[in-house]
Amino acid sequence: MKKILLFSFILLAFFNLKAQDVTGKWKTIDDETGKPKSIIEIYQKDGKYYGKIVKLLTEENKDGICHTCETKYKNKNIIGLVILKDLKKDGDEYGDGEIMDPKNAKTYSAYIKLENPDKLKVRGYIGFSLLGRTQYWQRVK
Repeated sequence: MKKILLFSFILLAFFNLKAQDVTGKWKTIDDETGKPKSIIEIYQKDGKYYGKIVKLLTEENKDGICHTCETKYKNKNIIGLVILKDLKKDGDEYGDGEIMDPKNAKTYSAYIKLENPDKLKVRGYIGFSLLGRTQYWQRVK
């Protein structure tokens, strides 16, 4: 009986740790309109974390082509475009990386942090993290 309880505890702890991981698919929410914008897949490679666009959700961009971009990505397929780069885990935050806005092709310093297993805080900033913008992404199940 004790072995079953111990195994159950270890299994529960494993699933709880996995739920605290930032890897997986996330729905981005436009902080101006409040509407879903895209699905980003966050993955780990060589000890760093990256995020790429796997699906566009806005009506005008559902075909995977960024019709609303104002830059070199205008009218181009941006599915697979890596917009989060080189994030390093530091405690409960992932920082020292970059985020790129495909709409204007600008790159910003970035960090991300789990608010809870299904809510990710994404902060892009210039210079100091106080000068920036925050979005909250929702985990896709």
